[in-house]
Amino acid sequence: MAGLSEHLDDRPHVVVIGGGITGLSAAFYLERAAQASGQPIRCTIIERDSRLGGKIRTERLSDPDLAGEYVIEGGPDSFVAQKPWAAELARDLGIADMLHGSEPATPATYVLCNGKPQPLPEGTMLIVPTRFGPFARSPLISPLGKLRMALDLIIPARQAESDESLADFIRRRLGREALDRLAEPLMSGIHSAECERQSLLATFPRFRDTERRYGSIIRGMIAARKNAPRKNGRESTPFMTIRGGVGTLIDALSSQIQATVLLGRSVTAIEQTADAGRYQIQLDTGTSIFSDALIVTSPAYITADLVQQLAPNLAAALRELRYVSTATVTLCVREADITRKLGGYGVIIPRGENRRINACTISSRKFAGRAPVGYALIRAFVGGSRTPEALELSDEQLVTLVQTELRDILGISGTPRFTRVYRWERGNPQYDVGHIERIAAIERQVPEGIHLAGAAYHGVGIPDCVRQGRTIAELVVGKIAASVDQDVL
Repeated sequence: MAGLSEHLDDRPHVVVIGGGITGLSAAFYLERAAQASGQPIRCTIIERDSRLGGKIRTERLSDPDLAGEYVIEGGPDSFVAQKPWAAELARDLGIADMLHGSEPATPATYVLCNGKPQPLPEGTMLIVPTRFGPFARSPLISPLGKLRMALDLIIPARQAESDESLADFIRRRLGREALDRLAEPLMSGIHSAECERQSLLATFPRFRDTERRYGSIIRGMIAARKNAPRKNGRESTPFMTIRGGVGTLIDALSSQIQATVLLGRSVTAIEQTADAGRYQIQLDTGTSIFSDALIVTSPAYITADLVQQLAPNLAAALRELRYVSTATVTLCVREADITRKLGGYGVIIPRGENRRINACTISSRKFAGRAPVGYALIRAFVGGSRTPEALELSDEQLVTLVQTELRDILGISGTPRFTRVYRWERGNPQYDVGHIERIAAIERQVPEGIHLAGAAYHGVGIPDCVRQGRTIAELVVGKIAASVDQDVL
């Protein structure tokens, strides 16, 4: 990565605020688009933290007493395979051979039911049964609850175009029991969200499309399952990761981009210059830099402070976007100390179980190469909209809480070999009902020359953040090239 250069040149200057996956993807695709178009640019990334990657944080530990290493994910451990942009980035970085899916497991996911993990019935897609035999035999839903879910086959599709909450949609199509036992822990858990406030159109638009197309989400999911791509006779994995952890993406980006990177620096203000579309970015060091285009990927509440003087109405709208805080707690234990053996690698926990953790994943079973033989990495999720009070505990108290819960859920005994706690204060943006319209209104207020991207706007996952960074990068290069051409004319 290029170091800070004092040399000034006349190439258009693009400044990226935020060194997470969105900002790094933007810088990477800026350089690719500039090279492809023959339009020279220079780029500067400003990151207030001492490291790049944002919520992607992979820790790799070698154990001198064991063969192999531990790969610990503090944030996301994978990305949705159905969304291609993260895998495309890996290919563009030349690390496609490091991509791999989750380990085969049937069932992969369990649901805590009356204190005991019960397998999610085979053939369930998200929360929708596509095979009736396994679902009929499952104790997760009562006989009356199953009959209510079956009414989805005859309930007319909703014709209104307006958004609705995920809770309203599931109750309408499948009933309250399906909401409480399956949708709330599984689908809201993905976003650390509240079903009653979560936007269907912004988080699970596939359900609305399926309802419209098939008149029933059960019929639609059955059709989708029949058409799903297969590998070696099995359905393709829904999740992908990278050998060595998701942080490998950050490592590859950091080594390949040529941008100037300013770590541990904060932006204190953004001011418009006399030239339309150009901005002066004030840094906490008292210095400033100028940009011909500005890509802002910081959290919405931080962006609001940056644009307060420049665009106060925009700042107010950005502050209306809600965030919640979460934490992940990883325990390394001996496989022999897990007395309740599960065939899969994850347990989701309905709110009605009254547990102090939201879910847990046996990371070393989910992905190969995450722990030496004989040891398991178990990651628990706390906080969010369900248990925000958990974030008030110290790291030691969080570990004790997780140990107590996992002792009941998985029967884990013994002392962990080590533990890790990662906190994400206001790290999860909430896509409340009306989110799409809210973001459209925000984007109409953004001044010329500024571009907003990141998890708060058009998708929280790694693929969506990569897509946003790439789309804006290509847009910026196109605008700069057109402006240069106009100046020449």
